Amino acid sequence: MRKHLEITPNLEPLFGTRDENLRLMEDALHARIDLQSDAVLVEGSDDTIARVERIFQDYEVLRRQGVVLQNGELNGMLRLVTADPSISLRSLAESGKQRSAGIKRMVQPRSLNQRRYVEAIEQNDMVFGVGPAGTGKTYLAVAMAASALLAKKISRIVLVRPAVEAGERLGFLPGSLQEKVDPYLRPLYDALYDLLEPERVDKMLERNVIEVAPLAFMRGRTLNDAFIIMDEAQNTTSEQMKMFLTRMGNNARAVITGDITQIDLPNPRKSGLVEAMSVLDGVDGIRFVRFEDGDVVRHHLVQRIIRAYEGFGRAQQEELPLALSDREPEREEVRIAQTQTQ
Repeated sequence: MRKHLEITPNLEPLFGTRDENLRLMEDALHARIDLQSDAVLVEGSDDTIARVERIFQDYEVLRRQGVVLQNGELNGMLRLVTADPSISLRSLAESGKQRSAGIKRMVQPRSLNQRRYVEAIEQNDMVFGVGPAGTGKTYLAVAMAASALLAKKISRIVLVRPAVEAGERLGFLPGSLQEKVDPYLRPLYDALYDLLEPERVDKMLERNVIEVAPLAFMRGRTLNDAFIIMDEAQNTTSEQMKMFLTRMGNNARAVITGDITQIDLPNPRKSGLVEAMSVLDGVDGIRFVRFEDGDVVRHHLVQRIIRAYEGFGRAQQEELPLALSDREPEREEVRIAQTQTQ
């Protein structure tokens, strides 16, 4: 089937940089889309043509409503729309606006796993987000916390990170204790300032409405009416993880994020996150969302870098047994020589 869809200059941003959004629709919907002087020619099944046409119509409606979608944001939304026929651009934009009241930018998932993550945070008191760097685990958690605070669902946000020393001991760094741990907490500050006006963040920090602290500051506390986020949870010990998870008080929510491929502990097997994934899986009220390299939403090179390192790691694991077997004859020669000497 073929159908010509009329276009106007206002629809051109929908096509994306170098028509990348059109290529995305072609690949995901098994369609052929050709740009012509005054129209777009769509070839495919009846269902495919209807879905492409709906995307064009929704984008035009949103444009008339004054909704401006940045290209990266739009590309992510299109990935969701083309993957699930029950999702539309308009429904995504509407839910994004509801979450983003008072926030500088729209809180919008850009992959199916990110959507599951956001929905899990909305529906559960405790959520674990586990996966590689750049998948939006921390950013989306902070965004959901800010949304809940502005909607008065909670009264404060507590952002926590384990201060794992990396070659430099905290005691030898200059400044107060807070100044010593601030470098470890910088990614959390970055997310806050990206989502809210800097003056607003500063006032909330001064009034302790938003608290950013190292994990050690959590011992002995009960956090009521709070949205608590622990970032880099793979660098907690079993004892630290259990201590953190039991800080929740009344009307509290917790999101724990981490990447089990980037454990900086001396003994990676003792990671509190790895243990929690086994101990708490299936517990009512706790949800685990696992991200993959396809969920990376940073620069497009980040996704390729992660895949390259994963391939390199697999290759090394495959080569290791071969290298050991190659050394067996050498070991046997040494053993024989030692026997003869004795």
